[in-house]
Amino acid sequence: MTTETVYQHPLMAAYWKQLDTRFPQVEAVFDDLMAEALAVLTRAGIDAYLEAGRVIGKLGRGVEPMLAFMEEWPSTANAVGEAALPAVMALIQRLQKSPNGSAITPFLETLAPVARRLQSQEQLQHYLDITLDLKARTTGSIHGHHTTFPSPGLPDFLAQAPALLNQLTLAGLKNWVEYGIRNYRTHPERQQDYFSLQSADARAVLQRERHGTLLVDVEHKLDLYLRGLWQDGDHLVPYSTAFDELRKPIPYYDKLGIRLPDVYDDAGKISGIDRYRAVLAHIVGHRRWSEAQIADNWSPFQRMAVEFFEDCRIETLLIREYPGLRRLFLALHPKPAENACDPETTSCLRHRMAMLSRALLDPDHGYVDAALNDFVGRFHAVMQQGESSTGEIAALALSYVAKTRLQSDQFARVHFDDTVVDYRDDNRQLWKFIEAGDEEEAFDETRTIEPGEEIQGLPPRHYPEWDYASQTYRPDWASVYAALHPAGNAADIDRLLAKHSALAKRLKKMLDLLKPQDKVRIRYQEEGSELDLDVAIRSLIDFKGGATPDPRINMSHRTDGRDIAVMLLLDLSESLNEKAGGSDQTILELSQEAVSLLAWSIEKLGDPFAIAGFHSNTRHDVRYLHIKGYGEHFNDDVKARLAAMEAGYSTRMGAAMRHAAHYLGARPADKKLMLILTDGRPSDVDTHDERLLIEDARQAVKELDQHGIFTYCISLDPQADEYVGDIFGRQFTVIDHIERLPERLPQLFMALTK
Repeated sequence: MTTETVYQHPLMAAYWKQLDTRFPQVEAVFDDLMAEALAVLTRAGIDAYLEAGRVIGKLGRGVEPMLAFMEEWPSTANAVGEAALPAVMALIQRLQKSPNGSAITPFLETLAPVARRLQSQEQLQHYLDITLDLKARTTGSIHGHHTTFPSPGLPDFLAQAPALLNQLTLAGLKNWVEYGIRNYRTHPERQQDYFSLQSADARAVLQRERHGTLLVDVEHKLDLYLRGLWQDGDHLVPYSTAFDELRKPIPYYDKLGIRLPDVYDDAGKISGIDRYRAVLAHIVGHRRWSEAQIADNWSPFQRMAVEFFEDCRIETLLIREYPGLRRLFLALHPKPAENACDPETTSCLRHRMAMLSRALLDPDHGYVDAALNDFVGRFHAVMQQGESSTGEIAALALSYVAKTRLQSDQFARVHFDDTVVDYRDDNRQLWKFIEAGDEEEAFDETRTIEPGEEIQGLPPRHYPEWDYASQTYRPDWASVYAALHPAGNAADIDRLLAKHSALAKRLKKMLDLLKPQDKVRIRYQEEGSELDLDVAIRSLIDFKGGATPDPRINMSHRTDGRDIAVMLLLDLSESLNEKAGGSDQTILELSQEAVSLLAWSIEKLGDPFAIAGFHSNTRHDVRYLHIKGYGEHFNDDVKARLAAMEAGYSTRMGAAMRHAAHYLGARPADKKLMLILTDGRPSDVDTHDERLLIEDARQAVKELDQHGIFTYCISLDPQADEYVGDIFGRQFTVIDHIERLPERLPQLFMALTK
């Protein structure tokens, strides 16, 4: 095929000659490419477009970069302007002159969607700068070989750029890239995993930089909402909405828990957390009242109608229980315009169902369709008889389909506008199949216990962990499971206190000196809370006698007391089961005695205090056990938990301290003291660098100090001098003679708080 035979129009022939290429793949689509370019670009823009295409075609990298540019540039220029072309070409030239020439094609292939997202030349330039920074800092950095190795992560980053910018601002993208560079610059395989969004770190940092309400941030609140309002305590399992552009996931529940999006943006005046609450309420309704129906002989249209009707039935029942839910549901439920769908050209089944769904929930719906209003009346007549059932509502739904069916319902073109009720789940629980296909899931199977499911309590709270090598946090790295400590025999603690009765008497004398005194008068105040009668009478006499009266006739009061909140955090790792020096007792037993005496002492002083223990089995399983809460007295319930203390696993101290600070930080006190009782260095089975958790604990101490929490460590490790100062500075005591712990621990507390 020759240019003369294809391009008989002189102008098109001139354009083809200007492009100066012999790629048949480009020649085959040149007419279409130029048609789009001529519709978008100026005359000067066309010349620049063809010249840039010619240059890219001469790079020696085949036809792919040239085709990508020719296809993508017109829409890119339409989004950000023709003036952005020199900056784009400059980046291509820099990639060509480096070992990163293979990144040119993914850069050009994703240029248009990136530009449509950014919508300005300035924003696009920021994106190019981020790309150049990634190239410069990860090229030739492997094992010291310079100019030899290309950036392992750059092509993957460019391929993922549109998806990333759909989730992040440019500032968030820059932070995400910066994290990947810092942590994986010298690890090519891990760098590729990160920038291709395959690693857990990549997704975790992405979630951290995203906008909206993150599920991980409100998981505890939602769990309490489920338990308190609905008496439902299933696990909340997040899924990402960021990585499946073709088929957006929908909330659902299965044998592993309730599946929710990892992030929700505000919807108008409805906050992200309220959107989560609406989803959970709807799912709870299904779990309470819906019964699976055999669906083998029902058409997809019939199943859709049953789902809409059943969704409205369970929401009606939910609104009966909590009327305020109607406002929330209606705020999130679309209200389709009655004549928005043309049944002559489009399948309007979804449109009719969405209208009906709105009408069933909204008494002021305003729709005039006779069939719709007839079935609204029939629906409410059924509901007035009680809860009704899924079977009854399904029969009503099938009747509606039969009465309103149109030939156009079979059309391939479907009206979707204002028909998606996104707080509803995907209704997979409504169906069961006699002959299940590969796509069906058995909801009636007995649920098996999954690994780690034996942990009883709230869902995990995730905390970052400090990586001293990169000087950055690993986001959401440690999972802390909080639970109430099991109970034992409270009488065991009473026997321990009786054993140390002589020590308790000595401590009581010290405690009496520390006890808060009542109000102390501050006299001779010009302004105060009340009149000081003695001074006032004396001033009056002076005034009557002609002398200058003393104006300080008022007095005020201050409380000569203590305003301290205390958290006692106990290391319950396996090493506490060892014998204490020459004693017959284990370190755990001595710790139990010491904590019992300390708790008795603090109770006498009246300071609010809490006791918790912790141990860990990798970062995924840090267990935090509540022994005494701030709202409890040192009573038999607390003593029973203290009596049941057991030791096991490892010591991930930083995560436990951060979680303890979550409770201590909320206390309204002038001084907040966290005492950590431990017998060894921070460590865990999944950490091979012994400095890593020491440095993380050190960073946790800094964090707590910034939030006004004073930390102090009581170490029972004879070798503690090697590391405890690195963590706590001068805020520690090493007790060499562990058998003296029951005496020393209360004394240390009183010294710290006097």
